[in-house]
Amino acid sequence: MSKTNATLSRWSRMGLGLLGALLIATSAIAAPKVLKKVPPEFPATAVKKGIKTGSVKAQISIAADGKVTEVNIVESTPPKVFDKAVIEALMEWRFEGSGEKQTHELKLVFNSED
Repeated sequence: MSKTNATLSRWSRMGLGLLGALLIATSAIAAPKVLKKVPPEFPATAVKKGIKTGSVKAQISIAADGKVTEVNIVESTPPKVFDKAVIEALMEWRFEGSGEKQTHELKLVFNSED
C-alpha cells in the first residue's frame, strides 16, 4: 500500500479526520447555545496535498427554531480546501431556538497530527 493510500485509509478508519477544531464566534451578539455540533471531516484532498492545517471563517444564518439555514464562506486558508467540509458540517448544527432569525460568524481551525 502506498504512503498516500495508507494515510487515506487511516483517516477513513478514524471516521473523522479533524483531530483539532477550534470554534471562535466572531459576532457582536453572543451566539446561541449549540445543541448539536457536527465536526467537519478532514478532506482527503488536503491529505493528498500534504495540507495539515487550515481555517475557515463562515457566516451562518440560524432560523428562529435554531436550525442552520445557510452557510456562506467569508474567508478560508488555504483557499477552498476545507470549504465544502465546513458547509456540510455546519448545515447539520443545531442551536437553541431564540424565537428570531440570527446571523453569526464563526471560525473553524483545522489541525491534523501526522
